[in-house]
Amino acid sequence: MSRVVLAGADAELTRRVQDAVDGDVHALPPGRLPGDPTRLFEQLVDGELPDVLLIGTLAPQAEVLTLAGRLDVQCPGISVVLVAEPSPELWQAAMRAGIRDLLPPTAGPAEIAAAVDRAGSAAAGRRRVLRPTQETASYTGRVITVASPKGGVGKTTVATNLAVGLTAAAPQSTVLVDLDVQFGDVASALGLLPEYTLPDAVHGPASEDTMVLKTFLTQHPSGLYAVCGAESPAAGDAVTGPDVTRLLAALAREFRYVVVDTAPGLSEQTLAALDRATDVVMLSSMDVPGVRGLRKELDVLRELCMIPAGRHVVMNLADPRGGLSVRDVETAIGTGVDVVLPRSAAVPPSTNQGVPIIASGRRDPVVKELRRLVARFAATPLVQPGRYRAKHRAAS
Repeated sequence: MSRVVLAGADAELTRRVQDAVDGDVHALPPGRLPGDPTRLFEQLVDGELPDVLLIGTLAPQAEVLTLAGRLDVQCPGISVVLVAEPSPELWQAAMRAGIRDLLPPTAGPAEIAAAVDRAGSAAAGRRRVLRPTQETASYTGRVITVASPKGGVGKTTVATNLAVGLTAAAPQSTVLVDLDVQFGDVASALGLLPEYTLPDAVHGPASEDTMVLKTFLTQHPSGLYAVCGAESPAAGDAVTGPDVTRLLAALAREFRYVVVDTAPGLSEQTLAALDRATDVVMLSSMDVPGVRGLRKELDVLRELCMIPAGRHVVMNLADPRGGLSVRDVETAIGTGVDVVLPRSAAVPPSTNQGVPIIASGRRDPVVKELRRLVARFAATPLVQPGRYRAKHRAAS
């Protein structure tokens, strides 16, 4: 039996669905459907993802279509079934959004069970097809550059947690590059003792042969690979913009995700990383100096035409006592804020211990928001469908 999550349903539909799947369904509370799949699944027990998302008539169809379209891209192993009055127009819109099936509002338990079985089989088939492709694909990876105009805003913390989170989604397929060439501390944040560092990776034999380059990487216990920062500022200064361009191009051919931690401001190396990036995470602390610096940096990058299509604005160290709201920040920078990371007393100890908080197993609001950031890049669910029925019954 497939794992089923039910949304937008009244009590009567909930009863029929429970009858159809022998009670093995997680019904979400009523309310608006979020457009972001990660927001939807944050409401689930232990973060388990379903095989089938069944949506009832209480959810507005426009919201359903938006959510289904995003699920089809971000979580292809989940099938969506919509309960609605079928019409040719709705069928066409549903097919475009990737909805697997439509059920009439009067559907009984037998009809619902048959639709769930079809959708569950389709979800399982897509996962079987996608998994070998993901494991054997020839990569032209996403280069995700984490940038900020100022220091002290948690850039390395965000970059390391993002990289470790993506490693969970793509084991052995993520690499983190420390491009703070003078004072990079990725190695410290990950608890690594690298044999080779950034200058070794861009000079000598590693710069000429990708197979050699991979032997110069340092591996984290999570499966993440890292190009750690230089041992001294003088050694780091020997790394040029063209060196960075060649390095990132080589890594993107070998890894699905290349996460780049940069120095504050717009150094030659940071500009090279931005020029190569498919995505940029623009990071700021949630205070007036940080927000003003971010606005200036965004203005400069717009003038240089160096903001890639994948732009993600992240506010770190958010504190309601600081006096700034997200709306204030958005007004100041002239664009939306995508992720807000709250200030957390658990982050400094995790950094000092070299254990990214996203891998610590802690239940902390900042971990929840870091996972939302990771989910913006992961092409497949971060949590694979597991033994949902057993857990759900135990919790019932």
